[in-house]
Amino acid sequence: MTDFSIFKAKLTDSLTKNNLEAFCSDDIIDKLYRLTERMLEVNSYMNLTAITDIDGIIMKHYVDSLTVSKYIPESASVIDIGCGAGFPTLPLSIARPDLSITALDSTAKRINYIRESAEMLGLLGISCVAARAEEYVNNENKRETYDIACARAVARMNVLCELCLPYVKVGGKFVAMKANAAEETTEAENAIKKLGGKLIFADSFSLISDNADDPRCIVGVEKITETPKNYPRNNSQIKKKPL
Repeated sequence: MTDFSIFKAKLTDSLTKNNLEAFCSDDIIDKLYRLTERMLEVNSYMNLTAITDIDGIIMKHYVDSLTVSKYIPESASVIDIGCGAGFPTLPLSIARPDLSITALDSTAKRINYIRESAEMLGLLGISCVAARAEEYVNNENKRETYDIACARAVARMNVLCELCLPYVKVGGKFVAMKANAAEETTEAENAIKKLGGKLIFADSFSLISDNADDPRCIVGVEKITETPKNYPRNNSQIKKKPL
């Protein structure tokens, strides 16, 4: 593991270059360093991430995750659909303790890792749920109860809309974090309309690093009417015939 002072310098530089200097406090940097130590330790015996170099972790996990912050209102309730190894959940909770975040993933081992990491770091705003998105929304009476649903690199937009929009209350937003979303956003027009949404932005930018600029796009869909109760469909129907 990289020395703390080197990690701090690299992280501060990367956050500043990407207009995220608001998250350069000592407390945030300390927690992200401790998270990195734990992630690499757990990754040695459980598959969490293929990205294990410090520069890659900082850019592709931390900086990338925090780009969504400006789209999330203060004190919002957020559900991170398909949160995987905890991105953006963990960095977002570290940087934005005002948020209440539900980390949702179908893999129980990863959810346990997120729960244990949150406890270690004293992150009180995270709830962890091991369940399928299309099932949890109805089984736990979570339909249309969140201000924000977000998803990072989980599936194509038309599929994501069906998994995420049912969780969002009218007036809230679904925010998708994509590498490139132009084609997918067009493809998802029918799904957005059927599920009660309206496309309100598709912001393209690049993650700036010393090595390369990585293209990104954050897509915002506002919830303007309730989602019909027959959505989301079961997993096989969604896969077989996306909206």
